[in-house]
Amino acid sequence: MTTPTFRLLHTMIRVRNLDSSLDFYTRLLGMTLLRSTEYPEGKFTLAFVGYGAEEDHSVIELTYNWDREEPYEIGSGFGHLALGVPDIYRACETLAANGVNITRAPGPMKHGSTVIAFVEDPDGYKIELIEKK
Repeated sequence: MTTPTFRLLHTMIRVRNLDSSLDFYTRLLGMTLLRSTEYPEGKFTLAFVGYGAEEDHSVIELTYNWDREEPYEIGSGFGHLALGVPDIYRACETLAANGVNITRAPGPMKHGSTVIAFVEDPDGYKIELIEKK
């Protein structure tokens, strides 16, 4: 079966503090807030962020449940999101200076030469940075 019209639209993650998450993904990672919609009857907000228009780019859907106070359990099935960056060392310096937790410093991956690093967003989701020059 071929699926030439299939395309990944978005990945959804639940966030505890929408403002902190928007700051992380837009100001620190350079994404754009594409749209945000509040659903008062359901007590949640959906905010979509990404590096380009949803028509031709995959994006991240941040789901904020208004009444949620305790942290979400990320679980053992989720791994990470991956972003290509032109200068991984500089990116990690900037992120660290802004209080972002760098969980794996930049350097070559094990058993390879690709330079990677891992950081955490405000909710503890892992973001892999991959140097793409």
